[in-house]
Amino acid sequence: MLEELAQAEAAVANCLDASAWALPEHDLVAALDATHRLEQRLVAVKLALVRELDGRGTATAQGASSTTVWLRDRLRLGVGAARRLVELAATLDTVPAAVRDALAGGAVDVEQVRVIAGAVETVHTAAGAEAADKAVGVLVDWAAQFDATLLRRLGTRILDHVAPEVADAAAEAALRADESRAARDRHVTISEQSDGRLRLTGILDAEAAAVLRTAIDPLSAPTGPDDTRTAGQRRHDALADVCRLALRGGELPDHGGDPTQLVVTTSYDGLTRELGAGALDTGLQLTPETVRRLACDAAILPTVLGGAGQPLDVGRQRRLITGPLRRALVLRDRGCAFPGCDRPPRWCDAHHIRHWADGGGTSLANAVLLGGDGRPEFVPPAWLDPDQLPRRNQYHLRT
Repeated sequence: MLEELAQAEAAVANCLDASAWALPEHDLVAALDATHRLEQRLVAVKLALVRELDGRGTATAQGASSTTVWLRDRLRLGVGAARRLVELAATLDTVPAAVRDALAGGAVDVEQVRVIAGAVETVHTAAGAEAADKAVGVLVDWAAQFDATLLRRLGTRILDHVAPEVADAAAEAALRADESRAARDRHVTISEQSDGRLRLTGILDAEAAAVLRTAIDPLSAPTGPDDTRTAGQRRHDALADVCRLALRGGELPDHGGDPTQLVVTTSYDGLTRELGAGALDTGLQLTPETVRRLACDAAILPTVLGGAGQPLDVGRQRRLITGPLRRALVLRDRGCAFPGCDRPPRWCDAHHIRHWADGGGTSLANAVLLGGDGRPEFVPPAWLDPDQLPRRNQYHLRT
């Protein structure tokens, strides 16, 4: 094998030295086809070698943690490419001989082999070995006409061609499996950046994806020839618009009894002089211009503080620790007041110090255990601190 590969390498090197410009067009096309076939055949040889090396445990014997890692370093591949190489090499043990022959003959490429293997396995499970053998022939024929992407789409209906009597039931089962997988894999991750921005990542199921697209597509279209925003920026702005509309609708669930609202905090003097910066209840700092703009928005609740930082105007009190009273608690405590807890205010419930049933009033002073300066303090148990010195939560301290 080494001699044959050396000869092949020498032949390819000779081709590199040849003058392609001197070939007539039909010879150029024929040379391209031959190169592609040779490339696929070399891949088949490469996969056979990887499969044998993996089976022998060569990678671990030479000190690597896996064949994937060994290939990454040996061939200078990305770890993803090395992993796919190992997986495909193992797949060749399970695919029919006709598929391996097609790869060795240059009739299909490695991605097409991956697609064919998956489709044939599906057919075998649904309709048995005879139908699977028929599917191999059909898929290999299709591979001569279609790339891996189109072949994958066609492969989803392969049962219509080789086993129509079970195709409908299999399609329904596959659809249910897809729905189950989508429900399992759905998630949205919100990662806070150091400057207050958020990074959104995730996977939406089909229904949620359709709802999102329906909501933001009309809002993310260019507003005119002067709209210089990128498509990503337009989608960002559209998502923000949808959230603002939801806030205005008044139908969102409460956070600890308080309707979902955005609270902007600033000083009275700074607001009137148009100079003061502000902060959201999440801690994010805002420019004076942004504060002025948000203060005029009906969906935003501006909370004005005096010189000592106490709330001057939080509206009229309501029953229970909700509304203006809860907003005052959020401004004072910044989050869970228990020492060491990092929960933000919107994850917290407000509690009476003296229970309502025991005659405790619904007031700011009775909402938490307070120290002399109006800040919450907690007395630790004696086993934790024999002196039982009052403690505060420093996590939310911003100044």
